[in-house]
Amino acid sequence: MAFFGLFNREKKETLDKGLEKTKESFLSKLGHSIAGKSTIDDEVLDNLEEALITSDVGVKTTLRIIERVQDRVKRDKYIGTDELNALLVDEIALLLQENNIGENLDFSAPLPAKPYVIMVVGVNGVGKTTTIGKLAYQYKEAGKKVYLGAADTFRAAAVEQLCIWGERVGVPVIKQQQGSDPASVAFDTLQSAKANDADVVLIDTAGRLHNKINLMHELTKIKNVMQKVVPDAPHDVMLVLDGSTGQNAFEQAKQFTAATQVTSLAITKLDGTAKGGVVIGISDQFKIPVRYIGLGEKMTDLQVFDREEFVKSLIL
Repeated sequence: MAFFGLFNREKKETLDKGLEKTKESFLSKLGHSIAGKSTIDDEVLDNLEEALITSDVGVKTTLRIIERVQDRVKRDKYIGTDELNALLVDEIALLLQENNIGENLDFSAPLPAKPYVIMVVGVNGVGKTTTIGKLAYQYKEAGKKVYLGAADTFRAAAVEQLCIWGERVGVPVIKQQQGSDPASVAFDTLQSAKANDADVVLIDTAGRLHNKINLMHELTKIKNVMQKVVPDAPHDVMLVLDGSTGQNAFEQAKQFTAATQVTSLAITKLDGTAKGGVVIGISDQFKIPVRYIGLGEKMTDLQVFDREEFVKSLIL
């Protein structure tokens, strides 16, 4: 992986714990599907299909996984049910690899631009502002100079919430009055960040899907105004999704990808839910790399997504 050696024991334990409920649920269903069987036959595959769908992997992605498993069984001949878990890990990790261009980099890795501008989108309640705060913390811990832009000017508590995170992490927040033009806030943020030699800029945006056309216009305007300061900004448009909502997260991904060009995903609230399979389905269906996953309340519980370790924690 891109950060091989950095995926330490503590991170792995957090990942295992965060995916515990999904794993228990999935393995329980899988156990029933192979009970009394020694080979992977049609009945096992039908039961595996049901186990994946009910773990929120999604129908289309599940069918792709089943097809891959069938091909592998044909190719490798006598595969027993005791090998099914390892086979699943291989095939799902390969599926995720095909959908992701490039590798996810750890927070300490060199950034491709300075300032590196991330515009964060997503509906209210998915953990968008918390994700921004945690990203700011981890980038700062890695020695990066971080600026936050409070461009969600419509929700009363949004600016205040971001300011609390800014104080907690110790990074500046650029803001204006509630109801101000979000593009103006983004412009001010980039000007300040550039003048102060910042490495990373995180721009919070309004979390609403009130109207796809309005959303598209608003986000396009923010992008255009930012480019007056940093010509190729934003370098990343990150969609934050709440993993615990399962199929509802699919719908949000669909709406946002139709409204703006999303380039990465952060999937939050995977701890305490049995819907962790949604990460696989969303990555596959939208062909957008999952960059971060949220596994708990601690600052470090927002992890850089490692697809192989994720699938292992889910199945093995």
